[in-house]
Amino acid sequence: MEKLTFKTNIKCGGCVATVTPYLNKVAGENNWQVDTQDPNKLLTVEGATAQQVKEALQEAGYKAEPL
Repeated sequence: MEKLTFKTNIKCGGCVATVTPYLNKVAGENNWQVDTQDPNKLLTVEGATAQQVKEALQEAGYKAEPL
């Protein structure tokens, strides 16, 4: 499966902790990462569709826009 990249509003370690169970559910552990140092807060995901990722983040209270 291809890697997908999203611009998010996940800003810190606490945010990452909040979204972890949601992203693990749709993509699996170790199949995603968030670069909170990047100004766009880039989320890279492998093993899930863009729709699954957007829905999981929305459920967790965050937003994601595909790049």
